[in-house]
Amino acid sequence: MKIDLMPYAYFQGDIVPVEQATVSIATHALQYGTGAFAGIRGYMDATGESINIIRLVDHTKRLMDSAKLLRAELALDAEGVAKVIEDLTLKNNPQSDIYIRPFIYKSAIELSPRLKDVESDLAIYQIPFGDYFAMDRPLKFFVSAWVRSTDNNIPSRGKITGAYINSAFAKDQAEEAGCDDALMLNSDGKVSEASGANFFIVRNGRLATSPTTGDILEGITRRTVLLFAEQLGVPVDERPIDRSELYIADEAFVCGTGAQVAVVGEIDGRKVGDGQRGPVTKQLQEKFFDMVRGKDKAHEHFLTRVPIHG
Repeated sequence: MKIDLMPYAYFQGDIVPVEQATVSIATHALQYGTGAFAGIRGYMDATGESINIIRLVDHTKRLMDSAKLLRAELALDAEGVAKVIEDLTLKNNPQSDIYIRPFIYKSAIELSPRLKDVESDLAIYQIPFGDYFAMDRPLKFFVSAWVRSTDNNIPSRGKITGAYINSAFAKDQAEEAGCDDALMLNSDGKVSEASGANFFIVRNGRLATSPTTGDILEGITRRTVLLFAEQLGVPVDERPIDRSELYIADEAFVCGTGAQVAVVGEIDGRKVGDGQRGPVTKQLQEKFFDMVRGKDKAHEHFLTRVPIHG
């Protein structure tokens, strides 16, 4: 996916023109994958007067958890990173939905695959961003031969940059098989998640998703969907999901910052339910999009509104 960077980025403690935000080819993070990132969306409010950044501090707090895994020490805390993101959004003054990518990286020029006492830094860029997955049709998935990395290998609850080679292997395999994305099993043979999104099924009126101990990312959108399901009276099970359940599920969908809430209509060449969006998915999807556009006043607290001008 080719991206167009917005004019300004945060780099080495300042907001600078994006072309100045560059690193050496010898940077530790580039050599060893020693970085961690967050993916955050900003949506144009229904009024057109602001960009609504979704659960901003929740995202930056999770980024700080990833920093702990990397033994990265920064001058800013979660609230400080959130404030920089607000300031950067004001500076870029976007006129459409955006994707925000803050990332922590080992910035030292050092030839050693270690974490302790290796200098770290924070950078943030933004891009105009629409849909990652097609939202006008059900998606085709298949179960990848690649197994999700385990917590004792590279923990999935941290968005560690080097870990995403695992996702990339699965994503390539899926696309070359004519599918939109892959589902990955964990080392226990249970469903973990998609290459870059959390996964849900509906069976017999109950919503099910893999637990946070199942080698998945502790998704912010996942957390939001679980809350919405509770408010809608949909029973929820956070439990291991067998592969065979994928073939007898009534509904399935993925969710995440990029994925949003996207319908899965086919897995391994088998229709999920009737292959279309089911009633539970419909309720959750509509509630999600009402929230991000500022139409759902009950969840106003999830939005950081950044004013924009034409």
